[in-house]
Amino acid sequence: MEPRSLRLAGADGLSLHGLEWSREGVPLVLVHGFGNDAHVWDDFAPTVAPYYGTLAVDLRGHGDSDRDPQARYDYDAHVADLETVTDALGASRLVLVGHSLGGRVSMLYAARHPERMAGLVVVDAGPELDPRGTTRIRLDVQRQGEGDGTFASVAEHERILARAYPAATPQALARMARHGVRQRPDGRFERKLDPAYHRARAGHDEVALEAREREMTARLWETLRRIPCPTLVVRGAASDVLSPDCADRMVDEALADGRLSVIARASHSVMTDNPEDFARAVTAFALGEE
Repeated sequence: MEPRSLRLAGADGLSLHGLEWSREGVPLVLVHGFGNDAHVWDDFAPTVAPYYGTLAVDLRGHGDSDRDPQARYDYDAHVADLETVTDALGASRLVLVGHSLGGRVSMLYAARHPERMAGLVVVDAGPELDPRGTTRIRLDVQRQGEGDGTFASVAEHERILARAYPAATPQALARMARHGVRQRPDGRFERKLDPAYHRARAGHDEVALEAREREMTARLWETLRRIPCPTLVVRGAASDVLSPDCADRMVDEALADGRLSVIARASHSVMTDNPEDFARAVTAFALGEE
C-alpha cells in the first residue's frame, strides 16, 4: 500500500507535508520524532489504514515541510501545527500516535483537546528523558552534520544512520536515508532537517537547557493527568530514552486509562527496530483487541 503525498496548512502560515494512506474512518494521525519524517511510519501505517483514516505529518523543519524562517521549533509551535492540521480534517474524534518528540507533542495536544481524543499512543516518550539517550541522540545528529554537513551519496548517509540506529531493519535504514536528504545543485546531498534546530540549542548554555527541561518535565506530568482517553505507552525494551520506572509511573500513577507495552528487540526507535511486534501491539490497542 503506497501513501499519497499531500500538502497541509500548518500554523504561522507554514506549509506541511503529509502522507495519507486512507481517508476512511476515524482519523489516526502519526507524528514522528526529532530528525525523522513521515516515512518512518511506512511499515506500520498500512496495518491500520483499513480501519482508520491514516495520515502521517512531517513536523515543521523536518522532511518536506517548510522550515520556519523564525526558527519557532518549541513544543507549542508543533502543537499549533497539529491543531491546524486536525481542524482541517473536520473530525470530532481522532487517534494520535506519536514517537519521541512527536510523543510529547501528542501528549500536549491530547490534554488540550480531551473531547477530541478517541485514543493516544505514546511511543518511547515521557515527561522524563534518560540523559544517556538524549546525549546519544545529540551526538548522533552532530556526527551526521560533521564537516560541511553534506554527503557524496545517499549510501554515505545510510552508513552514518546505521551507526545511529544499530537495531533498525535494513529496509528502514534505506528508507530513512532516501527520504532524509535532498540533492543540492552541486550534486551533493544535505539533510532535510533545518540546521536552525542546532543553532537554537547552541544559543543556550547547559544550565539554561537543563532548567527548561525541568519545567517541561513538570508540565508533562501534569499534562498526563488531564488525558482521559485510553492511552498506550510503548517502550522499547532496550530504550535508553524512556526508563522502565518512568513508563510504569506514566501508566500506574498519571494516566486515567493507561496501559504499557514493552517491545522486545527494540531500542528508542521502536517502529524501525522491531516493526512486526510494534505493529502487533499498537494495532491490537487501536482495534480494541487487547
